[in-house]
Amino acid sequence: MKHALLVLAALTFGLPALADGVDVGKPSSVRNLVPAGAIEQQAAQQYEQLKRQASAKGALGPADHPQVIRLRAIAARMIPFVERFNPRARHWKWEVNLIGSKQINAFCMPGGKIAFYSGILDTLKLTDDEAAMVMGHEIAHALREHARERMAKSQITQLGANLLGELVGGGRYAGAFQIGGNLLSLKFSRDDESEADVVGLDIAARAGFDPRAGVSLWQKMTAANSRAPLEFLSTHPAGDHRIREIEKHLPEVMPLYRRAISAKPGASAVGARDSVRN
Repeated sequence: MKHALLVLAALTFGLPALADGVDVGKPSSVRNLVPAGAIEQQAAQQYEQLKRQASAKGALGPADHPQVIRLRAIAARMIPFVERFNPRARHWKWEVNLIGSKQINAFCMPGGKIAFYSGILDTLKLTDDEAAMVMGHEIAHALREHARERMAKSQITQLGANLLGELVGGGRYAGAFQIGGNLLSLKFSRDDESEADVVGLDIAARAGFDPRAGVSLWQKMTAANSRAPLEFLSTHPAGDHRIREIEKHLPEVMPLYRRAISAKPGASAVGARDSVRN
């Protein structure tokens, strides 16, 4: 009862959070079987290829495009808070680009390579807060190294489950797995998706974006999907369960948001804009 009253007070009066944001624990140790540097290098190569293909079609948004400016400004506010979830992220060469397409999709590849398709902004008419929820979610996948973990688990399955204890426990084969395949085609588990939602809420709230937009975002997704199947939802299943999970974590992140918006305007973005390249 006392805990519930404290949570209510934090939401109502903007009191300090019971904890400093969300706690999702440590990432799976299985990911260590795949070298982080190798997967980030592969991501950078695939991202460059995607940019070249988009540019050749005249679909790569120029630096002065209003939506590109908008997305990079959102990223600039969020990037200062990513290190909390992955110390490696301080060394990433972050990029944010817009691809002109009706496709409703967005992603952040390992190493901080972000892309939004114009369809997700235009079709869903995303507010800045909602766009930040999408970006935070995708950044969270990269920070929590879900792609790295998926690759490791896939190769463990191929080698045989009986090797799992030796590989993870002894660590003698750490970093020995081969890197390959299209990172954009990886599908994450339900647990990965839930974790990305929670971490994304935390980062966005610290950057001054209203985490309650996570609810309106997925309501928009669900409504749009009822009219025509969305490609985004093939890899990011939506539904009432997802919204309930987001609502469950709002008491942890709303104090972060209130703290951010009570600070001096623009303070969260100091020193960040130069870290986001095209």
